[in-house]
Amino acid sequence: MARASPIAMGSPGDGAGAPARLALAETLLSVDETAECAQRALDWLSENAGAHKAVCLLVEPDGAGLAVAASYRVSAAQMASLRTSLSDPSHPLALAMRGSGPSPLAEDAARSHRALRALGPGAVVAAPLPPSEKEGPRAGLLLASPATPALQRELSWLCEPLGQKLSRLLRERSSREAELNGQRQRELLLNVVNAVPDPILLSDMEGRILVSNARADALFASRDSESEGRRRAVALNNMLFSAALSRAALDDPGAGPRELLLVDPTEGSDLLFEILSAVVSHRREGTGVVSILRNVTDLRSATEQIEHNYRKLRLAEAAVRAERDRLDLIIDSVADPILVTDPGGKILLMNTPAERLFTNPEGADSEEANRTVRANDAHFSSFVSNLFFARGSLRWRGEIGLVDPRTGQPSPVEAISGKVLSERGEVTAVVTILHDRTEAQERAALYEQLKQASEKLEQKVREATAELVRRNELLQRQHIELEQASQLKSQFLANMSHEFRTPLNAILGYTSMLLQGVNGELQPPQKRNLSRVDSNAKHLLSIINDILDLSRIEAGKMPLRLSEFELQELIAELLAEVEPLIARTTLDVRAEVDPGVPLLHSDRQKLKQILLNFLTNAIKFTRRGTVEVRARVEGEEFAISVEDTGIGIAEQDHEKIFEDFRQGDNSVTREYGGAGLGLSICRRLAGMLGGRIGLASRPDVGSTFTLWLPRQTRRR
Repeated sequence: MARASPIAMGSPGDGAGAPARLALAETLLSVDETAECAQRALDWLSENAGAHKAVCLLVEPDGAGLAVAASYRVSAAQMASLRTSLSDPSHPLALAMRGSGPSPLAEDAARSHRALRALGPGAVVAAPLPPSEKEGPRAGLLLASPATPALQRELSWLCEPLGQKLSRLLRERSSREAELNGQRQRELLLNVVNAVPDPILLSDMEGRILVSNARADALFASRDSESEGRRRAVALNNMLFSAALSRAALDDPGAGPRELLLVDPTEGSDLLFEILSAVVSHRREGTGVVSILRNVTDLRSATEQIEHNYRKLRLAEAAVRAERDRLDLIIDSVADPILVTDPGGKILLMNTPAERLFTNPEGADSEEANRTVRANDAHFSSFVSNLFFARGSLRWRGEIGLVDPRTGQPSPVEAISGKVLSERGEVTAVVTILHDRTEAQERAALYEQLKQASEKLEQKVREATAELVRRNELLQRQHIELEQASQLKSQFLANMSHEFRTPLNAILGYTSMLLQGVNGELQPPQKRNLSRVDSNAKHLLSIINDILDLSRIEAGKMPLRLSEFELQELIAELLAEVEPLIARTTLDVRAEVDPGVPLLHSDRQKLKQILLNFLTNAIKFTRRGTVEVRARVEGEEFAISVEDTGIGIAEQDHEKIFEDFRQGDNSVTREYGGAGLGLSICRRLAGMLGGRIGLASRPDVGSTFTLWLPRQTRRR
């Protein structure tokens, strides 16, 4: 467009005048289609330069040839013949494309090519269309006839604006096609990614999700209109994904698949995924991480089942292999030839006596021995084929006239062939036994032995199957009996605990009344003895309450009362309750709570019961030194620990002390009393709160009991 002014100012010469050229230049500027632009130029040549016929050829998008874009007074068939390949450098049009300007083609060259004869007799003017940029490829070629000086002058002027316009239009069309192609490819890629059943995500190096498919959106995307629970589950999934991505993609880029535990935002159940991540870089978008999540929730149970089945299969294979070895041993020990063939009669397996009849003797290359072996094989194949001609028959008995290849002596045998069927009734093999007729009795005995061995094998399989069924039934009955026994035990403990508490409450009530002097002032010995009764009754009531709590937890009837509370206030309340115990010792009991500890959402009473057990145990088993309660936040969990400098616990007893009615070393701890239920109940209560208990202890050094709890306990 910048060159329109100098073109309009050009001198008309002997051809078209300046107004005509200006009108054409304005027309070319207003046209946006290559075909219309080329057609306007050809019409102008016919009107202003005396062109009888004209064609505009444009370079095809792949640059391999020239195709007709517009024509003047040229038929459709002639236009089709003008399509030219540029691979032939000697072609007149290929030579014209490399020319510097309009030039007439020789008349004999035009006549020698059928395509150029479409422009009529005589010379044809060929003018290459220059590009809009100096270094760019030429847009195409103008062909016109007759080759008059006036036509050449107008072509010299026309090629410049027309070539620039067509080059610009071709570039724009190529750009639009490339853009449409890219858009189609993006849409196709998006459809393919959304069709994948596994979640696929593209995230930045900080773990923020940039692109995700539909399956990933179901786990990591939510709207404001959705429920609070779903939005929290989605937020938790994004947090877990970012943490896993930082480990997999940044810390160890070459690591293999890793496991990622997510939450189903719809159902709230746990989903286990295998995450595959790869770091990708783009010169404009920067570095990102592509992740594919594969749902392997049922993989562990399936893997265990597969391993179990694999072990059973190995045992079965070992049994089959042993039986096969035994069968091979039996077959090799048989003196008569035995052969196994496929349904086509090809020998698959034979024992040593059969090799004597159907193989060449070692070191014998005589033609006579070869003919004998081939004859034996032909007789044998003919006999086996009778088994298939007899419909419905699984066995075939008859005689075969064979010859010993080593001695050349006849060896008449009686043969018995049998089909080996698959589970679907298809013939998989044929077993043939050859017996010397002089040993008929021995042959019958051998066949009976083989039959008995097969029956024994089947009987063993049946017995093993029956034994397996019996053992499975026994295990099921034992499982039901264990569940019933557990329920009866829990019910018994609960009933007996209630029965014990009723008289104990009466004892405690009457003892309290006597100690308060309701029936008169007591003497010091009487008050001392009643105090012992009251103390022991309270201790017994505590044990009964522990048993009742244990039975309620096992029966699943221990309710959760969740609330938000301050951890520091709870610890202060605990220290106040054990103040009488501390007063009877010389221990330094203190508490340390990290500043900024947030509110804890859990069951306050059960947490207090766990910590009170830790604290009273620490005071009870520590003669001197310190007892310290610490509370802090570790990641997404609260960590509350009670550390003492007491007698400690041996490493082999760390798990034992958490069992029901068990303590550590009875020889040491029995002097401290207790039923051995406190820590067992604590572990069960911690599990109900979604937490866990850890122990670090050494004898004569001290113990540290730590309770880890989530910031928010989920109701079970």
